[in-house]
Amino acid sequence: MGYIERLLGENEQILFRTHPHPVVLLRPVLGYGALTGVLIGLALAGEAAFPTLTPPLLIAGLALAAIPLILLIHTLLRWWNEVYLVTTRRVVQVEGILNKSVMDSSLEKVNDVMLRQSLLGRLLNYGDIEILTASEIGVNRLRCIADPLRFKQVMLDQKAALEGRFALEGEEGGEDRARLLVHLEALRRSGLLSEEEFEAKRQALLKSQG
Repeated sequence: MGYIERLLGENEQILFRTHPHPVVLLRPVLGYGALTGVLIGLALAGEAAFPTLTPPLLIAGLALAAIPLILLIHTLLRWWNEVYLVTTRRVVQVEGILNKSVMDSSLEKVNDVMLRQSLLGRLLNYGDIEILTASEIGVNRLRCIADPLRFKQVMLDQKAALEGRFALEGEEGGEDRARLLVHLEALRRSGLLSEEEFEAKRQALLKSQG
C-alpha cells in the first residue's frame, strides 16, 4: 500500500488525481540542462588547452556537471510526488519526497471554488484553483495544476452528492420527494450508493409518497 492510500479513511475512495502541469518543469529543465552542457563544454575545452592535465580536468568537469543534473532529478521527483486528489470526502494536497506535507479541505466545508486560467493555460489545459473553506486556513491554493476544469467538476459534483446524502439521512420525512430522488441519483453516480442501496431507497421514497 502506497503513502497516499494510507491517508484514506475507511470506505474513502479517490475520484480524481492530478499533478502540477508539466509546464512548471520547463524552466528548471532548460536551466539545469544548459548549465550541465556549459560545464561539460568547459571541461572539454580545458582538455584541449591543457592536454597534460586531461584526467583531473575531466574528472572535475564531470563532477561539476553532475551537480545541476542531481538538482534536476530532485526537481522531477518533487514534481512527481506533488499530488492533488479529490476523494469521496475531501480535497487532498500531498507534497514532499521523503518528508511529506499533507493539506486537505473537507468537502462539507467548501464554500466556493475559483478557477483562473490564462490563454496559454486554456490551450495547454492547466490553471490555478482556489478553494474557499469555512476552516481556519480559509483558502487552499492549488497552483498550475493539470486538467483544472475536470478537478473542479469532480469536486463540486461530489460536494453536491454529499449534501444529498445528508439530506436523505436527516430530512426524509420533510423534504420534497423529487429533490430526494435527484439526490439519490447523484449518490449512485458518485459511488456512495450501490445499485441495490439506490433501488431500495428509491422504492422506499416512492412508497412513502403514495
